[in-house]
Amino acid sequence: MAEPKNNPTMKDVAREAGVALGTVSKVVNGIPVGEEYRIKVEKAIKKLGYQLNSYARGLKSGRTMAVAVLMPNLVSPYFASLVNAISRVLSAKKYHLVYFGTDYDPTQEQEYVRMAEQQKVDGIICLSYNPRLVVSDETPLVSIDRYFGAKIPCVASDNYGGGWLAAEKLKENGCRRVAMLRIGSRLPHEPSKRRDGFVMACEALGLECDQKILDDGAPYQEFIDFLHGHYNNGKLDFDGIFCVTDSVAHQIIGTLGEMGLSVPGDVQVIGFDGIRSFGDMELTCSTIIQPVEAIAETCVNLLLSEDKSQLPSLVCLPVKYGFGGTTLK
Repeated sequence: MAEPKNNPTMKDVAREAGVALGTVSKVVNGIPVGEEYRIKVEKAIKKLGYQLNSYARGLKSGRTMAVAVLMPNLVSPYFASLVNAISRVLSAKKYHLVYFGTDYDPTQEQEYVRMAEQQKVDGIICLSYNPRLVVSDETPLVSIDRYFGAKIPCVASDNYGGGWLAAEKLKENGCRRVAMLRIGSRLPHEPSKRRDGFVMACEALGLECDQKILDDGAPYQEFIDFLHGHYNNGKLDFDGIFCVTDSVAHQIIGTLGEMGLSVPGDVQVIGFDGIRSFGDMELTCSTIIQPVEAIAETCVNLLLSEDKSQLPSLVCLPVKYGFGGTTLK
């Protein structure tokens, strides 16, 4: 077998496969051709070691086949699963992902947007904590969870419905007095609707509801103090707790154990996100599951849409309840 030629071209592949140059172009760009021709071209590509120069193709097409994704971090299992899902969707469309970890820093977010635009990415998908984020009108943008305006699509789970569903499940499981625990940004964003849905459902269902709301950066000790303030004679005032993230739920379950309370025997706990152990195993707690795959696919489809004039300003995707052992069922 001949040694692969350095930097073989499409013409070399066409010559090796015995097909027209246009046929090679269709195969490498994912355009359907006859099965016999596709097999010939793929064999020639493998033999010659041909690699598609996506940058050169981008210069001709006006696209770089790259999408920037801005996410707070990859430490949070939810953020990590979201980036992973977006990467899979982009890969299936022959795009590659450029990741920027913002660490919740608005200044860093803006700098990364500038860098992404300098790299001529075909668009940006972001979960932003910068209310004044500036993106060029020439750069397509899709936001996750934060509404920037009518011209920028925002993709979110049905957070209000998820909060309502959590209250319904606690009621179904026999809870009579519940608490809602939230820690998060003061900025207006879609996840803040989880509280609204839960509180309104409690009112409609006749559930007594206490709330403890903390701003980002507040010490977790404030949740501990809140629980101890409602702990008397070995019993908690609440028989159900809704935490607006699975991360908070995980910590609360640990604190309840340290107080000598069993979950779900003494207190039932529901989180929000749908985090699974090791990414794909059991749910870490009973939870409201966000549709990560649907969020990723929707973001990519909106970003790559050819007609930007008809895009919705908000897409709200359905959530569902998942039993994870911290409720009776």
